[in-house]
Amino acid sequence: MVDAGAVRAESPAALETRRRNEILDVASQLFGSNGLRVSLEEIATACGIKPGSLYHHFDSKEAILVELVQRYHADIDRVAADFAETRRTDSSGPEMAIRSLALAIARCATRHSAALHFTFYDPPGAAGDELIRLAQREPTALRAAMLTALQAAELAGVLRPGLDLSVVSDRFCQTMLHVGIGLFHNAQPDKVGATLSEILLHGIAASPPRTSDLDKSNALVAVKEVVRSWPRTMAADPTDRAAWLRSVARTEFGRRGYEVTTVRDIAAAAGLGTGSVYRVIGSKEELLTSIMREFSEKAIAGWTAALGSSATTIEKLDAVCWLQINVIERFYDEFRIQLAWLRQVPPEIPSLGWSFPQLLKALRAELASGVEAGDVRIDRPSSDLVARAVIDLTWVPKNIVDELGARGALQHSRDTLLRGIVKR
Repeated sequence: MVDAGAVRAESPAALETRRRNEILDVASQLFGSNGLRVSLEEIATACGIKPGSLYHHFDSKEAILVELVQRYHADIDRVAADFAETRRTDSSGPEMAIRSLALAIARCATRHSAALHFTFYDPPGAAGDELIRLAQREPTALRAAMLTALQAAELAGVLRPGLDLSVVSDRFCQTMLHVGIGLFHNAQPDKVGATLSEILLHGIAASPPRTSDLDKSNALVAVKEVVRSWPRTMAADPTDRAAWLRSVARTEFGRRGYEVTTVRDIAAAAGLGTGSVYRVIGSKEELLTSIMREFSEKAIAGWTAALGSSATTIEKLDAVCWLQINVIERFYDEFRIQLAWLRQVPPEIPSLGWSFPQLLKALRAELASGVEAGDVRIDRPSSDLVARAVIDLTWVPKNIVDELGARGALQHSRDTLLRGIVKR
């Protein structure tokens, strides 16, 4: 029997904290699946409370976002601090330390997927200074922790020589944070993190390919031809209203995110009235479709050229990396826009002809063929998880592309996705 004297009522402060955390947890789930279009009323309904009760705890949606992003940054700082503390007594070896930190980052990203996704875009125009500061804050503590782990591995003779460890550290951290974005729907973060870490550490090539062989592969030649066929990006003519609006909307969608960008925002950026915009484009969804269809056609053409070429699986994936680097350089707004498709609930727009399931199927078949031919060294090549991991790793983060240039970014892909950073 429980001693009644031992049972104490929850204090008002503890009750307030618990209810605020419950609201934040629900809001995070809704933002993670539906984006920032979620209203306070929808959050209140999901919490089983009246909107007035929610306003007692948070006076605006921005106040909720601020706390969500604060929790995210506090957690990634804790991950870095925990690593610094445990590495003093950890005897599992330098490679295991890298793996352990990578998994911790993947778990953190999954816990805070809504806040993480928010940091990929510019804050709304009316955002306060605190939200802007938090959204723009870089995960410097994580990168420093990963760099420490990599430097220890280098000193132990585990890593291949000649690697830029600061870039590799950044790549590891961004890759593990991407686990929380949505490409790996419903997959356990430990499994995803372990798969990505294995590839980055050891590569997927059975034998490390020579740069000279990759440079002259049929796959790379085919993809370069596709890239050369893309028209050079030019400023849209303001007198061509349709082209001008597509150009402006592409920038606004990429900068703000599709969900929170309104036709009013596009009209203001284009220097037109809202009514004029509607007459030209019909709707925001139609405008998005017209922008993304052209992007999808270019991406599909590149993948088709790479996978359909007479080349090894490793050469084909190398060519895909070159394709993705050029996409980042030429179509970064579209790349950021497509992050909306990675949510559990994508935008309700017509099909753009880009079938992600078909891409996964083709890549699974290619990886299985590579394993059979002895070119690829990965377990479970026909699994969705492995195929998704390979797709994710063909993308090089834009800051790395900007820092290294296209050719340097391709070399980075070869040193990670293909060869792996650990000595063979």
